Amino acid sequence: MSSNDPTSPTLGRRTVLRLLGGAAVSTTALGGVADSARAQSGTDLDSWFAQTSNYEGVVDETGSSTVTVTVGAQANGGAFGFGPAAVRVDPGTTVVWEWNGKGGSHNVAASDGSFESKLVGDSGHTFEHTFDAAGVYKYVCTPHKTLGMKGAIVVGDAGGATATEAADSTGESESESTESAGEGDVDLDAWFENTSNFDGVEAQTGLQRVTVEVGSQANGGAFGFGPAAIRVSKGTTVAWTWTGEGGSHNVVAEDGSFESDLVSAGDHTFEHTFDEAGTYTYACTPHKTLGMKGAVVVTDDEGGSNAQVAEPFGDPEAERLGGIALAGTFGAMLASPALFGAFMWLKGEGGESAGETYPKGESE
Repeated sequence: MSSNDPTSPTLGRRTVLRLLGGAAVSTTALGGVADSARAQSGTDLDSWFAQTSNYEGVVDETGSSTVTVTVGAQANGGAFGFGPAAVRVDPGTTVVWEWNGKGGSHNVAASDGSFESKLVGDSGHTFEHTFDAAGVYKYVCTPHKTLGMKGAIVVGDAGGATATEAADSTGESESESTESAGEGDVDLDAWFENTSNFDGVEAQTGLQRVTVEVGSQANGGAFGFGPAAIRVSKGTTVAWTWTGEGGSHNVVAEDGSFESDLVSAGDHTFEHTFDEAGTYTYACTPHKTLGMKGAVVVTDDEGGSNAQVAEPFGDPEAERLGGIALAGTFGAMLASPALFGAFMWLKGEGGESAGETYPKGESE
């Protein structure tokens, strides 16, 4: 019986790690289901639209007897949006969804089952529904829900920020982001002027290791670093991981302090440890003019928790999970004797990675 035989009763050490990690994700997913249920009965549209790129608040369409929403609007990496994503209407208003023929086949399906269209790809096709009762009605395109193709109709005085309120809130956030971006001597707003996925500096402090994608979707293709800008603690190691998309990329510091090879292969990694506080800007040389730029803002506080939380496993795979995911795993183990037994087995076994050091090889 080979080690790849799915019927084999022998579990490898990494297999058990994956099972434990899956348990942590499942625990988180259960919480997500509960949040989704609360959002459907309430008005938490920020949670509902967390992955919807064209949601900018609720567009006020009150006073209109008929309102049109485009199906297949540009959003979420393609023609995978409803436009506008969220509208407010009066009770008795008829909403007409009109297909533009882009993005393949779409439908309009209410989360509570109150309305559902056919799955259609034809331009000019329409579907309509009249909303008689006040409330918040959430809906999706079933095939593209995971991409963020979601919508909402807010009827009457039910909750949800208007587009103007959202714009005011966004302005405050942008002001905060600008202040964050101004940390150090580098004007990050100017540096990221043509970088489509720069949304301010993402806080990643307190960790020994942080991952940035190379070849994430941005700037008209797989020409981005994701996230574009991060704030880390002094002593943190940043690991850039290639997605394998967008051709060959590299990571080159503007001040020459670090530089990777030009690589196209997926899962390739390059690491650099930032020992000095400051703001470090970098770019992908072939795609810099497209906006493929990044920045690491290093603070004076010392890093490091995710590797320490992973330490009981003694395995690099566990370190990559990070402190938060592992904390979820420990919580799941407390609720499951089987998982706790697996953890104790891992603790006592040397396993296939015993004696290995991490990282296995320097990419620099």
